[in-house]
Amino acid sequence: MNITKNALINALAAIVYIAVVATVINYVPKFLGDKNGLLGSIAFLLIFVVSAAVMGLTIFGRPILWYLDGFKKEAVRLAFYTIGFLACALIIVFAILAAMR
Repeated sequence: MNITKNALINALAAIVYIAVVATVINYVPKFLGDKNGLLGSIAFLLIFVVSAAVMGLTIFGRPILWYLDGFKKEAVRLAFYTIGFLACALIIVFAILAAMR
């Protein structure tokens, strides 16, 4: 059980998913027009809820299984390493945004 490798895979999967959702959110109004009515609000909230569920499974799914299987220290380390990789990605994104300013 390679915790660092699993954490990196989890973080990369989360980053790819976030990029896809951000792309959809960015480009859907260009194709459909600005739909700020009830259906637009429902669509946004559905994206939010589905994304929260997907991210919860991506980040905490395997650590929960490991924890329940008795690998408690490893499970906690995996969760923290995954969050650490995501925090590093966030810092990189902010650095890129600052450089583009």
